[in-house]
Amino acid sequence: MITLSRLLSFLPLSWLHALGVLLGWLTWLFSPTYRRHMRENMVLALGEAEAARIRTAAIGETGKGMLELPRIWLRPLAETASRVVKVSGWELVEAASRRGKGILYLTPHLGCFEVTAQYLSTQAPITVLYRPPKRAWLQAMIEAGRAREQLHLAAADLSGVRTLLKALRRGEAVGMLPDQAPRAGEGRWLDFFGRPAYTMTLAARLVESGASVIMVWAERLPAGAGYHFRLQPPTQPISGTIEQRAQQINHEIEHLIRQCPTQYLWGYNRYKRRRGSEPLPPVEVGRA
Repeated sequence: MITLSRLLSFLPLSWLHALGVLLGWLTWLFSPTYRRHMRENMVLALGEAEAARIRTAAIGETGKGMLELPRIWLRPLAETASRVVKVSGWELVEAASRRGKGILYLTPHLGCFEVTAQYLSTQAPITVLYRPPKRAWLQAMIEAGRAREQLHLAAADLSGVRTLLKALRRGEAVGMLPDQAPRAGEGRWLDFFGRPAYTMTLAARLVESGASVIMVWAERLPAGAGYHFRLQPPTQPISGTIEQRAQQINHEIEHLIRQCPTQYLWGYNRYKRRRGSEPLPPVEVGRA
């Protein structure tokens, strides 16, 4: 698989995205579990009508996301960063840097989420939260691809949390996927598109450091033209209790997804229940 990935990394991005559409449909057709998760998650979040409207595009975009990864991970950093052809909102980074309190970048599973830390590392040091995958070959490829000069990994455990805090205290940046399902006991059941989703609280806790919070995602442009790197402030200051902050972060993620719902990773089972987590809260009347 690593050899195949290295071969794929040499293909033009336009070719990878074209092949990715095919892969997306093959996965949809031949994996009943994936098909069920994707369909259920889209309907839960968007409703039947909207899910049906975007389903075709979302299937293709998911396949593009799978096949673009070798090029993101295995090509030289300068080449990877050059695929970012447009940047919006960089003034937020400049303002946050002047504050000197560190920057907390929150990137959901939207667009090409793997290119965000890669691109940011070309501008300044960044430490990203990392949870190793189950497959050893995939772990080796990810670690090789993320091991950039100014891109540092922090394990998704207590030592990793300390690493993130130290980076913020130095005035550096940290990044994470705030919509990643946490381990049992590390999250809360909070609203996500009107449904309970087991939500990490780590991002909400890191807000206590005083770091500037910036929402960031990379929109995949048509025909393999590259990526539009988008940085946005939260729609309102993230404050309150840990639970309130985590809930607001969920709403901020929803705000980003609504801008480009076809490029969200709907196959990721956002509503799954972790074994050992607290019981799922009942759905409120009128929100079912």
